[in-house]
Amino acid sequence: MSERPFFVFPKWSDWLTKVIVISTLIIPVYLVILIAYGCSARTLNVNYAPKQPVPYSHAFHAGKLGINCEYCHTDVKRAAYAALPPTQTCLNCHSLIAAKSRKLQAIRNSYGTGKKSLAGMSVPWIKVDDLPDYVYFNHEAHVNAGISCLVCHGKVNEMTRVYQAKPFNMAWCLNCHRNPAPYLRPRNEVTNLNWTGKNKVKLAKDLGLTVATLPHNLGKYLLKRYHIPSVKLLTDCETCHH
Repeated sequence: MSERPFFVFPKWSDWLTKVIVISTLIIPVYLVILIAYGCSARTLNVNYAPKQPVPYSHAFHAGKLGINCEYCHTDVKRAAYAALPPTQTCLNCHSLIAAKSRKLQAIRNSYGTGKKSLAGMSVPWIKVDDLPDYVYFNHEAHVNAGISCLVCHGKVNEMTRVYQAKPFNMAWCLNCHRNPAPYLRPRNEVTNLNWTGKNKVKLAKDLGLTVATLPHNLGKYLLKRYHIPSVKLLTDCETCHH
């Protein structure tokens, strides 16, 4: 009488073995590709610089001419979104300067002095810094807390064509929310992209202090002065994901 085997693998174990072997080979490769793609500039949109309907140069207007950010983005200190300028804002200058330039055709179309079919339509600007719908960002809250345009948008006053300068991923945002002090500056300097804080006389004037009473740590001083919320609140999920 033959002895019965102690254990017999079921037939499906042959199939399972093949799946395990194949998965062991494929999954690591998949993860490497996924992580590499997820961290790439293409995915994060860093350096994304779409061609706009009007070749507006911030390097010329904001940099060379010194036009303040708020001249065009009027609501940045009082609304969640930084408004784009209406057509009339462009024509405040360009009704007289380079009024017939081909580069301004989209402006004339919008205003009604170009293609009549486009009269009254907004200039179709292409959004550069576009956050996911599940993220809530409030410009007013950040700017009035002493966070400069520079922190998120980079040296826009040096950009001939605006590009996305920062990754805007969760880790990048949390880096500031966990330690906001180094990024703070006087509120009246948030749109000054060349500000360094090294001019002590000017800094004292901005803060309503004297040079002798300037704080040793400006960031920590502004945290209290501007009533910046605690790190616990700044890093709470509901702060950005309502």
